Amino acid sequence: MRVLGIEGTAWAASAASFDSETDDVFIESDPYQPDSGGIHPREAAEHMSEAIPRVIERALSAADGVDAVAFSQGPGLGPCLRIVASAARALAQRLDVPLVGVNHMVAHLEIGRHRSGFANPVCLNASGANAHVLGYHNDRYQVLGETMDTGVGNALDKFARHLDWGHPGGPKIEAAAREGEYVDLPYVVKGMDFSFSGIMSAAKAAVASGERIEDVCFSLQEHVFAMLTEVSERALSLTGSDELVLGGGVGQNARLREMLEAMCEARGASFYAPEPRFLRDNAGMIAVLGATMAAAGDTLAIEDSRVDSNFRPDQVDVTWRGAESVSRATGDESEVVGAEAAVALGSQVEKRRLAKAYRHPTLDRRLRRERTASEARLTSLARRAGVPTPVVRDVDPREGTLVLEHVGETDLSAELVPERVREFGAHLATLHERGLVHGDPTPRNARRSGDRLYCIDFGLGYHTDEIEDYAMDLHVFERSLAGTAGDFEACREAFEAGYRETGDSGVLDQLREIEGRGRYR
Repeated sequence: MRVLGIEGTAWAASAASFDSETDDVFIESDPYQPDSGGIHPREAAEHMSEAIPRVIERALSAADGVDAVAFSQGPGLGPCLRIVASAARALAQRLDVPLVGVNHMVAHLEIGRHRSGFANPVCLNASGANAHVLGYHNDRYQVLGETMDTGVGNALDKFARHLDWGHPGGPKIEAAAREGEYVDLPYVVKGMDFSFSGIMSAAKAAVASGERIEDVCFSLQEHVFAMLTEVSERALSLTGSDELVLGGGVGQNARLREMLEAMCEARGASFYAPEPRFLRDNAGMIAVLGATMAAAGDTLAIEDSRVDSNFRPDQVDVTWRGAESVSRATGDESEVVGAEAAVALGSQVEKRRLAKAYRHPTLDRRLRRERTASEARLTSLARRAGVPTPVVRDVDPREGTLVLEHVGETDLSAELVPERVREFGAHLATLHERGLVHGDPTPRNARRSGDRLYCIDFGLGYHTDEIEDYAMDLHVFERSLAGTAGDFEACREAFEAGYRETGDSGVLDQLREIEGRGRYR
């Protein structure tokens, strides 16, 4: 299969030729470089209209024939996407070959899977406008976790613009960070999701207060990339996967790759980052996935080839893969290594928060101390509120250790059926009625003993009276269900029914509002 791919979601006008028999990929790109500030949609579109014909011509000259034309159908800037789609339609009609519409974010994942040879990895997509952790389950790439506000690349670019540095800002921050030292900044992980808005505001304030720019850049990378690495590890723990691939332009950052590699090595997992030409926006990944899709018969009629600026990866029907799932059995429970801690299960539970080699030591000590103290406190408060939890017998925040009552025979992930999920919904409602947020409500953090379901692992929990925070708790759990449950819809209905029986239905209304936002649609 010989495919001509065209990419133009934002700033990079790119075309590529790919031959599936030889696995050869030729890529020609012409990036848009704004004079100042960030990407301006009108200027980017003007550049795209001028550059796309040139890069296509060069890619065609390198191709030994074309059997299909693939193009980036979204997500991205509408004016740029429309120019690329028009060029792809015209070329497919002129060559009389099928047209393939490719989701840009799925292409980032698939190029990593293709080049690594991994069977079914978790993928961290760290790009300009997006940041997702994805896994394949129930015939789709499920979003296991993602940014709650802005994409990681855009966040870094905004900070760079604040310093009057040009676009793109990420490489300039990386260069300055080499001369920096640690300063404290906010660190926001909520279950499987993360947020960058608070840390960016704090970084700007730190510069304004006189902190060295190099120190702020260093700490910005240490915090932001540690958040991405932590959530990637949570996804590996949730699914039981032992493979991780990296995608997206921010993946070119050496410190991010170093953190991910260190995390995977500590877990005994395999890590793969494609070469830089496949990490930044490029038509090579569009052509490679386009060939796979075309071979599966996943092509488009011209009238069905409209672009979608908000085309989410979990909206893609994955027709080119089988019924396998990223979720796997987690093995012997006598010694459990989760995303944060090693747990020895005996007559009682000894939980030790592990030092994370990928995190800066100062940040790591802070998080281990805070989360150990929070878990002990909120576990006891939840128990007093009427939610079954283990009894806390000993706690040492400085060492990051807890001794707890041993509860449950297995965790909820081993028995994801509606009646069990319904009970967990009722437990979360009880917590929220008392002003408590679990913070990490996944099937791995509930344990069953007979007919009783216990809630565990409150390390990311906190007090709040904000309905948005309660709804995000539900959002995190339903996201984890989507990536692990065999019958997601039945489990989700049971979970919400259990919540509604005990809690405020307004929280479910807020959940629907969250799901309708552009970030999550």
